[in-house]
Amino acid sequence: MSVKTYAQALGEALIEIMEEDPKFAIIGRNILGHGAHADGEKPLMERFGDRVTDPPTSEGAAASMGIGAAMSGLRMFVHFGTASFALEAWNQLIHEAGTAHSMSGGQIRVPIVFHMYHGLRGGGGAQHSISPQSMLANNPGLQLMMPTCPGDVKGMLRAAIKSDNPVMFIDQAGLLGTEGEADDARYEIPLGKASVRREGKDVTIVATSRAVLWALEAAEMLAKDGIDAEVVDPRSIIPLDEDTIVASIEKTGRLVTVEESIQMCSIGSEIAALAAERAFSSLKAPVQRVARASAPVSFAPPLEEAVSPSPAKIVEAVKRITG
Repeated sequence: MSVKTYAQALGEALIEIMEEDPKFAIIGRNILGHGAHADGEKPLMERFGDRVTDPPTSEGAAASMGIGAAMSGLRMFVHFGTASFALEAWNQLIHEAGTAHSMSGGQIRVPIVFHMYHGLRGGGGAQHSISPQSMLANNPGLQLMMPTCPGDVKGMLRAAIKSDNPVMFIDQAGLLGTEGEADDARYEIPLGKASVRREGKDVTIVATSRAVLWALEAAEMLAKDGIDAEVVDPRSIIPLDEDTIVASIEKTGRLVTVEESIQMCSIGSEIAALAAERAFSSLKAPVQRVARASAPVSFAPPLEEAVSPSPAKIVEAVKRITG
């Protein structure tokens, strides 16, 4: 076990799978972003450059190449960069990767990971700040993972690559420089397994991706006021670990969801529905949702901050149902 940055753990997972599986290949460059972490990609290129393809700036073409290669027997990783531009490959993701196994009567498998960076990033503007996870989750045949910390991104990415199903692996660029412990050994964290990041008894906060860090910060702020918050990180959205979430709600009796997606038809909305269906008798107060405001994201930092979730907004939501 050692301390790594999120970017280091992500790159380590890719190198490990390259070493283990000669049929694993990558389509895409700048997997670790364009900033201070970009150099982390050099070992991958130096050792396995013959299995890394730098495609034209056409997400649809990159997705088509990856899906075809996966159908033909390779295990693929396609990097889109900004999640906003995954929309350019929507037909390939939804109608090809997501349906091939079912439409072929189980004869075709599509072992492919589509990797992208979602969310607010400080100056991304309306076209580089999308969080499409709820849109992707609404399509059968796709699995969806959203890590939060270095230890998770390594194990979850290894599991995603080894899956025989198409996996949407959605990271947040703001996490790349964060540090945390990650095992130096090779390991997988299975899809569909949530993590309780903080134990508590008064309220359950279910948060995804970078919002988990905001939730943990909010929990410390709430503790000063005598409110003991439990923070649950689903990690995997499809499949979703419903049992862990429901058990927490039954324990605390209150639920707040936090995410960077727009609130309408969001992951938080699904978790709120889960609470109504499986833990309604345990709820002591209405469910609260903290999400991005339904407005295009401005380039101006103060306006971006205005539409973004934050620890302060989480605290406000919790106090509405605990006061």
